[in-house]
Amino acid sequence: MKPMQYDQPNHLLQQIVQNVEKVIIGKRDVIQYSLVALLCGGHVLLEDVPGVGKTMLIRAISKSIGLEFKRIQFTPDLLPSDVSGISIYNQKTAEFEFRPGPIMANVVLADEINRTSPKTQAALLEAMEEGSMTVDGTTYALPTPFFVLATQNPIEYEGTFPLPEAQLDRFLLKLNMGYPQFNEEVEILNRIQHRHPIEELQPVITAKELIELQQQVKAVHVEKSLRQYIVEITQGTRKHHAVYLGASPRGSIALLKTSQACALLQGRDYVVPDDIRNMALYCLAHRIILKSESRLSGISVEQVIRDVLNHTRVPVFTK
Repeated sequence: MKPMQYDQPNHLLQQIVQNVEKVIIGKRDVIQYSLVALLCGGHVLLEDVPGVGKTMLIRAISKSIGLEFKRIQFTPDLLPSDVSGISIYNQKTAEFEFRPGPIMANVVLADEINRTSPKTQAALLEAMEEGSMTVDGTTYALPTPFFVLATQNPIEYEGTFPLPEAQLDRFLLKLNMGYPQFNEEVEILNRIQHRHPIEELQPVITAKELIELQQQVKAVHVEKSLRQYIVEITQGTRKHHAVYLGASPRGSIALLKTSQACALLQGRDYVVPDDIRNMALYCLAHRIILKSESRLSGISVEQVIRDVLNHTRVPVFTK
């Protein structure tokens, strides 16, 4: 296959963004960051209140690429086998047959992940990390591409099982959608008055093209000084006076990968410092634990990351 030119990925990716914007209005940043995670082969934790379009976002992305989409509604009584699937004995063949669960799809919405037990959460996160799952001693590869968008409600905590830090660290990005502006919400009503736009959404690229785009991300050049800049930022979170536990090396890897995808999304085959700075908050915020006295003083993780960025020397970059 003839390799893509770097204006081609940008064109294809902008087609996806524009297609999703037929359904999701006024949230271009969230759409682009979700695509960044998809290009990196990573997963997204989307934390926001109900009704702001989290489900529509992931459905629109899957339909825009022609990928198989499945939804898992997490509840307290959900079992790991309800996610992964189960082997059932077939009396006619005298053999066990595997019946795959909803995790066997290209795009999976893990809705309200914090409402299920840690054991079931672990089953999903293991599949996300390994790209495969083991049922009754047999390992099954997950489809390619594979993308999980997990949601949780930041308001209701009663009866929930918050994800521990080690599991939060498995998500490449943590995003928030937020409420639409007044004019955007009016436009939402206009578009759904007669028919929901998600019903008319058509694929704009294929899964094969997406896989090729994922390979293109890995080829995006990152200069040595920028790799050092990434590590300085990550280590800066560990040294900050308000932080109890800073971002792990997985945070550095996430920042590297997402900055490459961000560059590709902008039509470049090289990373610039702004790519790294733009992705820092979404890559690192959920990997940092503040000291209790810092939280009581009103210091936020976002403030810590901005402080680290402001005090980390930006390398002089020349292409």
